Order: sequence, then C-alpha cells, then structure tokens
Amino acid sequence: VSNAGVGMAGPLECQSLAAMQSLMDTNFFGLVRLVKEVLPDMKRRRGGHIVVISSIMGLQGIVFNDIYAASKFAVEGFCESLVVQALRFNVAISLVEPGPVTTEFEAKVYEEAERADYSRTDPETADIFTNLYLRNSKDVFASLGQTPEDIAEHTLRVIEAARPPFRHQTNAAYTPMAALKHADPSGALMTDAFYKLVFKYDAVLRLSLR
Repeated sequence: VSNAGVGMAGPLECQSLAAMQSLMDTNFFGLVRLVKEVLPDMKRRRGGHIVVISSIMGLQGIVFNDIYAASKFAVEGFCESLVVQALRFNVAISLVEPGPVTTEFEAKVYEEAERADYSRTDPETADIFTNLYLRNSKDVFASLGQTPEDIAEHTLRVIEAARPPFRHQTNAAYTPMAALKHADPSGALMTDAFYKLVFKYDAVLRLSLR
C-alpha cells in the first residue's frame, strides 16, 4: 500500500519550484520507487496487489490545487499505463480515490495556507483564495469530509476483493464531478460548471454545504 503524500494549496505565483519538486518527489516519485522495488518479485511469483492511495484530484483538477492535482494526475497516468502489463503477470493495481478526509494532513495544509505570504500574486487572486477558496474549503470538509477510519475500511474492501477494482472512489458525492469530464470531451461543460460554482453561485454552495 502506497500512502505517502504531501499537500499544497494556493496561488501558483506564491509557490516555489523547490516546494513543487519536493511535492512531486514524494507524491509521484515516491510511488515509482516503491513499485520498482516490489513489482519484479511480484512478476516472478505471478501474484501480488499494489494499492495506491490517490485522490479524486487525480481525476479532476480543483482551483488553487494546481501542483497537488498534477502529482495525482501523474499517479493515475502511471498506474493506468502499468496496469495492463501487470495483469499479464497476475498482479493487480488498485487506485483508492478519496475526496476530502478530515485528518491532521489537511488541517496542516490549510493552516499553512492561511499564514502564507500572497504578496507575489495580484490582490484579486489573493482575495479569491483567502475569502472564497479557504472559506468554502472549511465548509466542504465539515459537510463532505470522511474519517481516516472510513478510508481504511474502503481500502480493506479493495484489498480483500476477489477481483480488485482498478479504481475505487470512496465518496459518492464526488462521482458527478468526475463524470462531467466524460460527459463532454471538449471540457467546456466541466469548466463552465466549476466557474459558475466558484464565482457565481458560491453563496448557494456555502448554504447547501451547511
């Protein structure tokens, strides 16, 4: 089970390349290093199961989570490319894709975001992040967040499955969000829906979450 990960949220201009590279080294290359260690023996034995804790953000990017989403997209693409070859050797690969999970991990990410310096971005972007994104994120976690125990139960079901799924989303509330991309290959439907949710109907969003 690959579960190591770090988070990052905020305006792109305010994040250093060194911090981005460090995040990718943990979230993506950490997984690659693990798979390189365990896969050869699994192939020799013609049996094994690699379970990767990914994220719904590996399927759908979320505003102000550019680099974190990029790392999870990399995880998804890596596993999607590898799974067919692995099946030839009777090795299963499963991606567990949680939405928000109420842990110290998320609390730390948002605490750091609230204290960060946003002078390197324009005032309008800084205002959108602090007064729209951070405020709504707290409501999202309070309303839709799962517990670590819940994610562990989902992961256990994936491990014990007779035919392990390649992808398993833990929070049904996020299934429509991921489905928007497949409904319109041009991306217009997803982009328009998220734009309106963030900038036109944010008050309705907050009310519904509460």
